[in-house]
Amino acid sequence: MNTYHKFAPNVFLAKCEEMHEKGEVIEVTTKYGKENESIVFNLIFEKDGFYYYSIVRADGFNVQEWAKQRAERRREWAVSAERKSTEFYNKSNKDADFLSLGEPIKVGHHSEKRHRKAIDDAWNNMGKSVEFSDKAAEHERVAKYWEKRAETINLSMPESIDFYEHKLEQAKEYHEGVKSGKYPRSHSYTLTYAKKEVNELQKKYDLAKKLWGDGN
Repeated sequence: MNTYHKFAPNVFLAKCEEMHEKGEVIEVTTKYGKENESIVFNLIFEKDGFYYYSIVRADGFNVQEWAKQRAERRREWAVSAERKSTEFYNKSNKDADFLSLGEPIKVGHHSEKRHRKAIDDAWNNMGKSVEFSDKAAEHERVAKYWEKRAETINLSMPESIDFYEHKLEQAKEYHEGVKSGKYPRSHSYTLTYAKKEVNELQKKYDLAKKLWGDGN
């Protein structure tokens, strides 16, 4: 049975008992027993009789699709919460005409019970309206977060090679520009941070090529 193995942030390999060819479609089982058809890319390493391959889902599902689904789900929740907020707001105004008169409660009068209930209902329904309005706003905030994540490219995707190559070229150009004086140093560590960014992107680019390149 092939299972998932956490290799790096956002990257899971297929841990396999047998060797596989690049492009081969295999079943990889999650820890919950769900099987996903996956396409084999590169053999990353061997350990204790197991072969560890970089893979992508055969159905095209990836972290971007996952983020899109979460964003869509939050949008649906936001619409539902906003609808409930409106419903409770309308209920809170059911006796608005009467309450707007500002009539005092006539203690002992037959209208006292109805009057108090109208005030309580208006207060409670308005509170629920605000509560669901806040929930709708929170769902909307989270939906925007996942929409932004849906645009993210990371090492779990084959296209990360081109992405990190481009980012690395930009970082190198900036680093050289800081050294030459083309770009100003905003503080004493500007050059150090620029070099650190180059080093980190170089590692990611090298790893992207190892995972998804044609060199293996």
